Amino acid sequence: MSDTKPGPNLLDPELAPEVGRLGPNEGAVGLLAERWPRVDDGLQIRGGGAVAVDTATLSAAAVRFDTAREELTAIGERLRALRAELGAHPEYTADARGAASVLAANLEAVRAEADEIAGALREAGWAYEMVEIEAAHRAAVLAGDTDRAQRLDARMTALVDAHPDAWRIALGAQFERAVMWPSELVRQATQWGVVVGGEVSDPGSIVAGAAAGLLTLGGAAVAGVAGAGRLSRDARLSGTAGPVTVAPVVAGPPAGATSAGVAASRPSRSPASVAPQSLVAVTERMPGAGDSQVRIERYAMPDGSRQFAVYIAGMQSFGAGGEEPWDNASNVELYAGRTSDSYAATRAALDQAGVEPGDTVHVFGFSQGAMIAGHLALEGGYDTRTLVSIGSPVDTDVGSGTLSVTLRHTDDPVAGLAGGGHAGAVGAAGSFVAERVFDPDVGTDEPRLPAHRLNAYAETAALVDASTDPRVDALRDVFADLARAESVEVTEFSATRGEG
Repeated sequence: MSDTKPGPNLLDPELAPEVGRLGPNEGAVGLLAERWPRVDDGLQIRGGGAVAVDTATLSAAAVRFDTAREELTAIGERLRALRAELGAHPEYTADARGAASVLAANLEAVRAEADEIAGALREAGWAYEMVEIEAAHRAAVLAGDTDRAQRLDARMTALVDAHPDAWRIALGAQFERAVMWPSELVRQATQWGVVVGGEVSDPGSIVAGAAAGLLTLGGAAVAGVAGAGRLSRDARLSGTAGPVTVAPVVAGPPAGATSAGVAASRPSRSPASVAPQSLVAVTERMPGAGDSQVRIERYAMPDGSRQFAVYIAGMQSFGAGGEEPWDNASNVELYAGRTSDSYAATRAALDQAGVEPGDTVHVFGFSQGAMIAGHLALEGGYDTRTLVSIGSPVDTDVGSGTLSVTLRHTDDPVAGLAGGGHAGAVGAAGSFVAERVFDPDVGTDEPRLPAHRLNAYAETAALVDASTDPRVDALRDVFADLARAESVEVTEFSATRGEG
């Protein structure tokens, strides 16, 4: 009989206190929220996508374990020969034969373990390949690429027939992804419902907690299945926008700079316009606090070439259809795949700054600005070398020529609109996703989305900057390259709806 004590019955009325209202961690719903799968609130940096595993690396590791198994087998054969020689003189070798027997048993155990690990690595490699094929197949179907979809389907059928155990692992991995990616949002929504409902009554806390959690889970499921927040490489905005009026404004210094600001389009090496050297510097340069919504830095490189860094603000108005293009109307249009006034304004700002098709561009965007940045990378016609998305409602599948860096909080509902992101990694080698729980504690200020604020993401950016993870090195190389510029010219732009 097991000595393990049974866990608490979630429906046991004794769980609730007899006197006083239920707190956010009390009662059946609160306890359920505490036991919902929870993501670690520490910073996690991974290669991106649901499959953060290199299948070729798994295969190579399996080969190394095969080699180790063969070497252990050879050692075992030599040991067997030695034991035979010792057996020829039993009167002198009893102790040695005993030790050799123990060693032989240990060698066989290690050899069997190496064989098992090699097999498990291969199974895992096949399973992850199946997950990648499934993701590629969905993308091909959505893109209308029938030939590619059929090829992938044939490859999947062959793998499933040859490796049924790996197929079961793949199904489990996909199910775990579907359940786990919104887990922190569901947990916090449930606890928030308990807090708010508890202001009315104890039964109200249970009803509100359950309702908030279920609504969040349902919304996450819809976002994940619909895939509106996952932009494929051939995603293009439809329709037209405008008219919008775009004009340069005085470019202020990033936070922490000593300069009081520089005039629009004035070349400078002041702290206000020098190349960013960190993700924190990127967040400090993000426009939105003043009159501008777009900041463009033009770098004159030592070889005579030029590069541009573009910073695009998040939503500036909760309204819809007013003078401010960065509003909820643009949010809805961009998420639905339609050209927004904010996107049109950004393109106009790039034109005014002298950015031409084929120019090297590094794009940084926050929230709505990240949606704009993603479409610039996909359809802008520029050589987009870098895409940094902060708190983005979409996950953009850029090609192998674009370094993709994503910062998101697992308790940010806006970032949750991306539906967990793409199943496979996106972007060039060195691309990564950095995520964490911004605030695991739940309070009544949750409707104000504290996890989606730019200053919250600035804290996460600082953690990435301080990280020794080698996956951040590619981004550091981008900053180092920009720092070689001989001069930097900064222009900020303000946009309004209508003709000026």
